[in-house]
Amino acid sequence: SAFFIRQLRDHFASPAIWLYVALMVGSGQSLAALKLNNITCYRGGRMLFEGLNLSLASGDAAMVTGPNGVGKSSLLRLIAGLLPCPSGELAVTGKVALVDERPVLDEELPLQQALHFWAKLDGHDPTSALSALGLDQLADVPVRMLSAGQRRRAGLAQVMASGADIWLLDEPGNGLDTNSLAQLSDAMAAHRAGGGIIIATSHQPLDLPNAVGVAL
Repeated sequence: SAFFIRQLRDHFASPAIWLYVALMVGSGQSLAALKLNNITCYRGGRMLFEGLNLSLASGDAAMVTGPNGVGKSSLLRLIAGLLPCPSGELAVTGKVALVDERPVLDEELPLQQALHFWAKLDGHDPTSALSALGLDQLADVPVRMLSAGQRRRAGLAQVMASGADIWLLDEPGNGLDTNSLAQLSDAMAAHRAGGGIIIATSHQPLDLPNAVGVAL
């Protein structure tokens, strides 16, 4: 509705962000859900953690913290289905997308084409995601020429363009300047406003209001 669009415009600083979330909500609010019950995780034959419980519903978020090597990234990979779940129950409702420090993008392609390759597999267009993260001016730049911070934003744009309900973000703030961190915060808020779920790991504060704390 026009009233809802005005609310979005007032809440999010970037017009590209409120347009993005308006499009996502207009296409149907997510009914995402995630439940981990007594989960154990192994990596390289070593147990990283056991007995982990977590329940998230539409619009929720969780912040995973702990020292290096404790299993934060492994937890995200387990949820994404990239690592086995040897014991416990993992129930996922909705599509999942993971982004870490190595976005899976063709290094030789211009950024927009590289994003489009993956977005078209999911039936989406990456244009609004590029705008929301201030990457418009880099659309024709080959991925290999992007800085660390630009690659980080490109990875987030890839997740946004996937249309996934559940975002798994591994240290999403690394390499981002103040303006980019604000764009990240707006993108995460927009995703949750559309009913999505976010699980993030971070060594630095992230703007995830009312996030459930998961200390490993």
